[in-house]
Amino acid sequence: MASTLKPNMTAKKDIMRIGREAVIKTMKPKLIAGLANLLEDDIDKEFLLLCKRVEAIVRAWYLLQFEELMQLYAWFDPLNGATKLEQQKFSPSQVDKFELRFLEILFQVLAKSNFKILSDDEVEVANSGQYLLNLPITVNVSQLDTKLFTTYFNSFPISHVPKYANQYVIFRRGIGIDKTTDYFIMQKLDVLVSRLWTWLLKKCRLSKSSSTIPDHAQNAADLNEEIEPFNSLGRSNSNSDLYVERIRIQNMKLSIGTLLKRTTVQEPTFDRMILVYRKSTPRKYPSVLGDRAIHIKHFKNIPMADMELVLPEKKNPSLTPMDWIKFLISAFIGLVAFSGTLESHPADIWVALAILGGFVGYCAKIYFTFQANLVEYQNLITRSMYDKQLDSGKGTLLHLCDDVIQQEVIISTTFLCKIKEVIIAYFILMTKGKATLHDLDFLCEQLLFEEFQENCDFDVTDAVQKLERLGIVTKDSLGRYCHQSLRKANDIIGVTTDELVETTQLQYQD
Repeated sequence: MASTLKPNMTAKKDIMRIGREAVIKTMKPKLIAGLANLLEDDIDKEFLLLCKRVEAIVRAWYLLQFEELMQLYAWFDPLNGATKLEQQKFSPSQVDKFELRFLEILFQVLAKSNFKILSDDEVEVANSGQYLLNLPITVNVSQLDTKLFTTYFNSFPISHVPKYANQYVIFRRGIGIDKTTDYFIMQKLDVLVSRLWTWLLKKCRLSKSSSTIPDHAQNAADLNEEIEPFNSLGRSNSNSDLYVERIRIQNMKLSIGTLLKRTTVQEPTFDRMILVYRKSTPRKYPSVLGDRAIHIKHFKNIPMADMELVLPEKKNPSLTPMDWIKFLISAFIGLVAFSGTLESHPADIWVALAILGGFVGYCAKIYFTFQANLVEYQNLITRSMYDKQLDSGKGTLLHLCDDVIQQEVIISTTFLCKIKEVIIAYFILMTKGKATLHDLDFLCEQLLFEEFQENCDFDVTDAVQKLERLGIVTKDSLGRYCHQSLRKANDIIGVTTDELVETTQLQYQD
């Protein structure tokens, strides 16, 4: 389900419609207990046993994948991976295969954890507004390797590869809200001066009237995410989409009297962002293999409009091209007006000085606004490093593994989400009978909404694939899925290692 940034032209609001995410937020114990309560007493114990065995098997599947992931990353760790590669004496072609395998597993884990690659449309929507960061931030492309991801996406093509993805890849998950209350004096002055400048250009017929909403702010973005029902959000009539509003100074009614008043701005955030990139190899690098380190950084609560904070190898910010254009045009107009005044009224020096003072004041405004934005940029970078960066490198991978395995994690993660999906899909087949994939998807979402007040986009395909892999569902010639009975399903899976360990511990305690 697509999400659209849809500004309200009359109210000058930026409203983002956001679809549902494939997330089940109900805790697993509560979910299983709730489903068991819907069953008769003579089969609820069999159902609980099946849930326990399914959980153990799926956990084992993911642990094997994580083990390979961590073994491969040991060779590409920026800290000591180069030393380990040298010790193994791999050829460059072998290292190429290993790094592609590492990225393949990493991207699979991120996809199963509900992370999605940030698309070009989403980048455009994020950059269509300003929040706390008011400087143009660009990436120093010469400092980044472009071979790694170009080779990867050629080997493992996806439907839409973002334009930036030959240099780095950004994953995002979840949508939140960030609010900041401050005076924003310099930002308000900048907006007032910009509006005055636009008004003067229109009066002088140097600028065509244009829409207050930028064209790129009306593009669609595939933000298939679920967001919490914050006070500033509203549901659509379909009861599936949610709305989040951007509250920006640029869209506010400002006057001189509002300069000294505190103002609250609001911006949707990416709840989690993961950046993957590789630096370019320096000319005099000691190893013939080159710099093979793969950098992975994990951030939280990044405002969409300040998304540039997570970019790698950022260039030092400078005045924007628009600032230079305004500066040069203002200089030309000011000098023409100054010289014209002296020629027409040589004695009226005060008028000439007033014009010159206005020009100097405008130049000073541009300079001091830039300096204020530069200080704010440095503060935001510092905060993003200490407050918003969760971890990097191996720590990020361990965080993902921990998300997958730990049962007390509240946010729906790979392991927990897939366990819940498998259990719900089997429960529906057990209680409702045979069903097609489409019908099963609808019934699972209906069950979640009616029993647990969940409104999510159920990942029925992955759930059915795991049930088939477990061997506890079959598919008939009409495309309908049918479950094995509880007793037979438990016999097919068999006694798990967890049960054997639990039995051994009880015997030891006795």
